[in-house]
Amino acid sequence: MGTPVNIIVGSHVWAEDPDEAWIDGEVIGIEGRNATIVTTEGKPIVADISNIYPKDSEAPPAGVDDMTKLAYLHEPGVLHNLASRFALNEIYTYTGNILIAVNPFQRLPHLYDIHMMEQYKGAAFGELSPHLFAVADTSYRAMINEQNSQSILVSGESGAGKTETTKMLMRYLAFMGGRSSTEGRTVEQQVLESNPVLEAFGNAKTVKNNNSSRFGKFVEIQFDKHGKISGAAVRTYLLERSRVCQVSDPERNYHCFYMLCAAPPEDVKKFKLGNPRSFHYLNQTNCYEVANVNDAREYLETRNAMDVVGINQDEQDAIFRVVAAILHLGNIEFIKGKEADSSKLKDEKALYHLQTAAELLMCDEKALEDSLCQRVIVTPDGNITKPLDPDLAALNRDALAKTVYSRLFDWIVDKINSSIGQDANATSIIGVLDIYGFESFKINSFEQLCINLTNEKLQQHFNQHVFKMEQEEYKREEINWSYVEFIDNQDVLDLIEKKPGGIIALLDEACMFPKSTHETFAQKMYQTYKGHKRFSKPKLARTDFTINHYAGDVTYQADQFLDKNKDYIVAEHQALLNASKCPFVANLFPLLSEEASKQSKFSSIGTRFKQQLQALMETLSTTEPHYIRCVKPNAVLKPAIFENFNVLNQLRCGGVLEAIRISCAGYPTKRTFDEFFDRFGMLVPDVLDGVDEKSACIAICNRMGLKGYQIGKTKVFLRAGQMAELDARRAEVLANAARRIQRQIRTHLTRKEFIRQRRATTYMQKLWRAQLARKLYEIMRREAASICIQKNARAHTARRNYTNQQASAMVIQTGLRAMAARNEFRYRRRTKAATLIQTQWRGFQAFSAYNKKKQATLTLQCLWRARAARKELRKLRMAARETGALKEAKDKLEKRVEELTWRLEFEKHLRIDLEEAKGQEISKLQNALHEMQVQLEEAHTAIIREKEAAKIAIQQAPPVVKEVPVVDNTKIDLLKNQNEALKGEVTELKKMVEEFEKKYSEAQKENTARLKEAEESFMRMSQLQETIGRLELNLSNLEAENQVLRQQALVATTNEDLFEEMKNLTDKIANLESENEVLRNRPTSIEQVISTERIPQVKSFNNGHQTEEELQATKESVPFVPILTKQRSLTDRQQENHDVLIKCLMEDKRFDKKRPVAACIVYKALLQWRSFEAEKTNIFDRIIHTIRSSMEESISNLAYWLSTTSTLLFLVQSTLKASNTPNGLRSSSFPMGVSSGYSGMVGKPNTHSKVEPKYPALLFKQHLTAYLEKIYGMIRDSLKKEISPFLNLCIQAPRSTRVPSIITRKIFSQVFSFINVQLFNSLLLRRECCSFSNGEYVKAGLQELEQWCLKAKDEFAGSSWDELQHIRQAVGFLVLHQKPQKSLDEITNELCSMLSIPQIYRIGTMFWDDKYGAHGLSPDVIGKMRALMAGDSINMPNNSFLLDVDSRIPFSMEEMSRSLNDINLSCVDPPPLLRQRSDFHFLLQPID
Repeated sequence: MGTPVNIIVGSHVWAEDPDEAWIDGEVIGIEGRNATIVTTEGKPIVADISNIYPKDSEAPPAGVDDMTKLAYLHEPGVLHNLASRFALNEIYTYTGNILIAVNPFQRLPHLYDIHMMEQYKGAAFGELSPHLFAVADTSYRAMINEQNSQSILVSGESGAGKTETTKMLMRYLAFMGGRSSTEGRTVEQQVLESNPVLEAFGNAKTVKNNNSSRFGKFVEIQFDKHGKISGAAVRTYLLERSRVCQVSDPERNYHCFYMLCAAPPEDVKKFKLGNPRSFHYLNQTNCYEVANVNDAREYLETRNAMDVVGINQDEQDAIFRVVAAILHLGNIEFIKGKEADSSKLKDEKALYHLQTAAELLMCDEKALEDSLCQRVIVTPDGNITKPLDPDLAALNRDALAKTVYSRLFDWIVDKINSSIGQDANATSIIGVLDIYGFESFKINSFEQLCINLTNEKLQQHFNQHVFKMEQEEYKREEINWSYVEFIDNQDVLDLIEKKPGGIIALLDEACMFPKSTHETFAQKMYQTYKGHKRFSKPKLARTDFTINHYAGDVTYQADQFLDKNKDYIVAEHQALLNASKCPFVANLFPLLSEEASKQSKFSSIGTRFKQQLQALMETLSTTEPHYIRCVKPNAVLKPAIFENFNVLNQLRCGGVLEAIRISCAGYPTKRTFDEFFDRFGMLVPDVLDGVDEKSACIAICNRMGLKGYQIGKTKVFLRAGQMAELDARRAEVLANAARRIQRQIRTHLTRKEFIRQRRATTYMQKLWRAQLARKLYEIMRREAASICIQKNARAHTARRNYTNQQASAMVIQTGLRAMAARNEFRYRRRTKAATLIQTQWRGFQAFSAYNKKKQATLTLQCLWRARAARKELRKLRMAARETGALKEAKDKLEKRVEELTWRLEFEKHLRIDLEEAKGQEISKLQNALHEMQVQLEEAHTAIIREKEAAKIAIQQAPPVVKEVPVVDNTKIDLLKNQNEALKGEVTELKKMVEEFEKKYSEAQKENTARLKEAEESFMRMSQLQETIGRLELNLSNLEAENQVLRQQALVATTNEDLFEEMKNLTDKIANLESENEVLRNRPTSIEQVISTERIPQVKSFNNGHQTEEELQATKESVPFVPILTKQRSLTDRQQENHDVLIKCLMEDKRFDKKRPVAACIVYKALLQWRSFEAEKTNIFDRIIHTIRSSMEESISNLAYWLSTTSTLLFLVQSTLKASNTPNGLRSSSFPMGVSSGYSGMVGKPNTHSKVEPKYPALLFKQHLTAYLEKIYGMIRDSLKKEISPFLNLCIQAPRSTRVPSIITRKIFSQVFSFINVQLFNSLLLRRECCSFSNGEYVKAGLQELEQWCLKAKDEFAGSSWDELQHIRQAVGFLVLHQKPQKSLDEITNELCSMLSIPQIYRIGTMFWDDKYGAHGLSPDVIGKMRALMAGDSINMPNNSFLLDVDSRIPFSMEEMSRSLNDINLSCVDPPPLLRQRSDFHFLLQPID
C-alpha cells in the first residue's frame, strides 16, 4: 500500500482515525517514530510514522478518473479519490480497466439517455469520462474486432446497484446490436423485459436493499457475424428457497406475493386473497410495503413483461394461481390428533385454506391433507404409513411450499430461455454476470456459505486477471521485472469444495445418513479441519465454525445445513401434484421412472451448486473478462452520504484493495516522461536544455539516488516510496523558491508603503493650501457680494422710475393706436364687402362657362369612347368567333352593346337638336313680339302726333269764326280697332310663349330621362362585357375539371374499396355538367333581355349626324371575317404553353439584377393566365413536380432552387389576398378592355391589385413553402456534415446564385450554432479538453471566426457571432487567471452568464491547469453550486447539462417578405424560347 518514507516536517499525510478511517493533515514535528500532525480541522494528533501515508497535495480537487494516475496508490488515496468524485455526482471511476460504480441512491437520467449512448458509441476506452457504457462498448468492440467472446462481471454487496447496472449494460448492448424480429418482439426487448419478471419472483427487500436479488444470474447474449443480437439465455444460481417460509424482521418475502395481494379486485377475488397481514408466510415481519414502490402498478408491469417474453395469459393465470396456493398453504395449521404422534387440521380456517389450496392446485383435497399429515415409508415388505406430529406436519407443509416455488421459478427461467431462443450458429457471446456479493451477517447459514464460495472463486479469477494485466503492461514497456507474489485463495476453495475432504463433501456424507444431525456434522468438521489455518472454532460454540475468507472472517451456524442441503422431494407430494387436473402444475412435477426415482431419492444442493459454479467458471475462462465493482456508499440508502468504513469494507470484499496491493508489489507509480519531467524537472535545472525527455528522466532519478526504478518505452516505473522521496526533494526546492519570492515581495511591500506615505504627505499639504485659498476666496467673495448688493439697489430704483414712465407712454400709445385701428377696420370692412360682391359675380360667370365647357367635353368624350369601343369590339368579336356557339352568343351581345352605344349617341344628338330647335322658335317668337311692340308704339306715336296737329289747327283758326264742333269718329274707331287687334295678337303671342315654355320643359324632362336611360345602358354594357369574360373563364375551367373528374371516376371503378368515393365523384360530375349547361344558356337569356328593348324610329335632323337608315347601311358595309376552318383548340394551346413555360423554368437559370429570371417569368405568366383565380388547373402541380425532380436529380443546384423558390413564394404571397372577400373582381380602367380568359391577347393585368385565390393557388403556395423549408434544411444539413470543407463553399454559393440575404444569414447562424453545440458538448464530456492550454487553442480558433465575421458583410454574417456565446464563455473561463478569487456571483453574472449552474459546475470540477499548475474554483464556490444543483434536481429531475442541436426552420414568411420587398418585375428579359411565341408577348410589355 505504499511505504511511508521521507516524511518530513511540512509533509501532507494521511493518518488513521477511529471516526473517519483516514484523516489528512500536515506534519509539524517528528520525535523518533512518532509524528505530530495537525489535521485540516485544526486538531493535533500523534501517530506512528509506519502508520501514516503521504498525500498528494497537487491532486485535483475533483479527483482523477483513473486511480492508476494517483501519485500515491494506497488505501487512503483511493478512498479520498472516490469520496471527492462522489461529492460531485461522479459515480464512476476506473482502476485500470476495472470500473468502480458507487450507488448514488438517486435518479441521474442524463447519464443514461440515448444522447449519452451516442457519445460513448465507438469512443476509445478512457477517452471520455468513466461510465459503464464505456465498459459495455469496449466489450462489444473487442467481440466484433477480435471475434472473441466477452464477459462483464458485476459484483457488490446487496444494495450496491448490481441489478440496475446489469439493466443499463443490457440496454447499451441492445442499443448497439438491436435488430427487429419477425414475430413482432425483438430479442433484446425480451432480454430487457425478462428482468422485471425475474425480479418479481427472485428479488425481495432485505435489511441492506429494497430490491435485493436472492439468486445469481448470468445473462448470455448471443451475436451473429454482423454483430447483431441473435439469441440469449439466462442462467440462475441458488435461489434462496428458505425465504418462502421464513422471513426475519424488517425484511419482506418475494415481491410476487405482495403484488398478487395488490392485484385488481377481480384477480384478488379469483385467487381468494386479501390483506398480506392475514397470511402466515407474509406476517412474520412488520414490513409489508416498500417506499416509493406501488405493488399494484408493479403487478400490471410484470404482466406486461410476461407478455413480451412470451408467457401467454393462460400460463400467467396458472403461475399466479400457484403463487396464491403457496400463500394458502402457509395458513394451514395443525394440532395433535387422536392417536399418538399424529396431527390434524386446527380449525375451520385451516380447512378453508386447505380447500382453497387444493382448488387452486386442482388436486384432491383429501390426498393433500394426507400428504401433509402422513409420511409413507417404502420397505421391502411393503409401504408403511407413518403419522406426523404437528411440528413435523408444519415442516412437511413448508417443504412442499419451498419445492413448489423452486419448481415454479425454474419453469419461468426455462420459459424465458425458450421464448427468447438461442442461436446455435452464434459466432460470439457477451455474458453479463449479476452475482451476489460477499455476505457476512450476525447469523450466517448455508446460503451465505455458497454465496461466499462463489465470491472466492470470482476473486481468484479477478486476481489472476489483474496480475495478468500488470504483467502485460511491464512487457509492453519492455522493462526488466521479476515474478510478483500475491496472496492466492486456493486453500480456502479447497477447504470448501475439495472432494473428498471439503465441507460440502462432508455435508453430503452427513445428509446420506438418516441419524446425522447438525451437531454430528459440526463435530466431524472440528476433527477434520483442526489444524487448517483457514478454519477455526469459536469459543463456547457447539455447531458454529469460522472460515477466514479473503474479505475477512465469517462465522457460520450449522444448525440448518443438513435440511437446506437436501433437495429430494417427498414421494406423496410428487404423486399428488403430478395427478393435478391443471396441466401447468402437473408439468412442474413430471412422473419419474423407477430408476430415476431411486437415483433422485437424495440430491445435494451444495453439489449441484458447485457443478453450476464450475460450469460458470469454465464459461468465464473462455471469455475476455471485464469487471464492474458496485459500491454502496452508506447503510441508510440515502443520497449524498459517504461512509468511509463501509466503503473500505466493500473495497476489501470486492478485491479492489487486493488489486492495488498486487500493483504496489511491483511498480505502483507509473508516469509518462512528459508528466514526470514537468513535475520533477525543477530538481535538476541544469539538464533541462538540449536533452530529450527520456534522458532527462534518467538523469533526475540518478541525481536523486533512486534504486530499483525502471525506464520503459513511454513511462517511468517507480518502486513504492520513491514517489514520496521525490516529492520531499521537490518540496524543499519549492520552499527555497518560496522564501526567495517572499523576500522580494516584502521588499516590494515596504517600498509600496513608503510611496503611500509620501503620497499621503503631499496630499496633506495640498489640503492645507486649499484651506488657505478658501479663506482668501471667502474674503474676496464678501467684497464682491457687497458691490453686487449696491449695484442691484441702484438698478432697482432706476428701473422703478423707468417703469412708471413706460406705463404712461403706453396708455397714450394705446389710445392713439385704438383710434387708428378703428379707422383701418372700417376701411377693410368696406373693401371686403366690395370684394365679396365681385367674387360672387365672377364666380357665377366662371361657373356658367365651366358648365358649358363640361357639357361639350362630356359629349366629345362619349363620341370618342364609343368610336374606340366599336373598334375594340370588332377585334374582340373577330378573336372570339373560334370558340363556337358561346362565341356567337358573345358576338350577338357585342352587337347589342354596339346598338346601345349608337342609341346613346343618337339620344345625345337628338337632345342637342331639340335644344337648338327650341332656341330658334323662341328667338322667332321673341322677334315677332318685338315687331308687334314696335308697331304698337308707332301707332301710339301717330295718335299723339295727330292730337298735337289738331290742337295746333284749332289754335291757328281765325277767332271770328265761331267754333263749330265737328265730330269725326271714323279715324278714332279705326285706331281703336287696330289697337284691339294688336292687343289680341299680344295675348295670342303670350299664350304661344307659355305653350312653348311648357313644351320646352316637357322636352327637357324627356331629354333628362333619356340621358339617364343611356347612362344605365352604358353601365349594363360594361357589366355584360365583364360577365362574358368570366363566363368564358369558368367554362374552360369547368371543362378541364369535368375531364379530370371523369378520368378519376374511370380509375376509381376498378377499386372496390373506393366505391363510395366513385359515387361522390359521379354526383360532382353531374352537378358540374348541370352548372356547365346553365353557363352555356346564360348568354342567350341575356341576349333576349336586351333584344326586347325597343329602338325608336326618329327623323333626320340636318345636324351633321347619321340617321338610323344610314347607320344600318354603314354597319352592313363592314366586311364579314370568315371563321377559320382549321384552328387549334384552346386546350391544346394551353397545354403547349404550359410545356414551354416548364421548359423555361428548367433550362433558363439566369439572374437579372439579383432576380431569378425564371421565377419572374413564371409569376407573370400565371398572373396573365389568371391561374390564381382558376378552380382547377394543373400548371401548379407541374411546377412543383419540376422543382422536386430537379432537387432529386442533382443537389449541386440547391442554392439556385432556394433562390427561385423563395422569390416565387414572395411574389405569390404579395399577389394573393389574405381572405376571400365579395369584392374580389378585378377592376379595369377602360370599360371595353376585358381580358379574354386564358389566351391573354387583349388587356393588361393590373399588377397593383390583389386577386382572390382559389384552392389550387392556396395549395401551390403551401407546396412552395414546404419546398423552401426542405431545400433550406438540405443545405444546412450538408453544411453540418462537412463543416470544414463546406464552410468556404457556403460563403461563395449564396453570392453566385443570389440567395436571399435572410436565408444566407440564417444558414450561417445555424452553422455557427452547430459549432457551438459540438465544441461545448465535447468540453463537458472530455476532461482533457478542460485544460488551460486547450482553452487557449480554442480561443485562437474563435478569434479567427470573429475576424471572419467582422470582415464579412452583415448580409452574410448577421448574428452568427452571437451563436457562439456558450463556447466563448466556457473558453474564457478556462483561460481565466485567479479562479479561486472569483465568487459565485461574479462567475454566474459576469463571466458565464449564458451557462447554467450544472454546466459551470461540470467545467469547474473537470478543469486542470496543465501550463501553470494553478488551482481551479474554491471549495466554497463548488459547495454553493452543489447545493443549488441539489435543489434544482428536486424541481427538475430530468435536466441535462448538454446542448441540443437546433434543427428547426429559423425564418418565417413575414421575414421573407420584408427581405424581398425590393423585387421589381419590370425589364425582365424573357428567354428566346418564349420571345418567339406570340402567346408570351405579354412578357415584353412594361409593367407600371
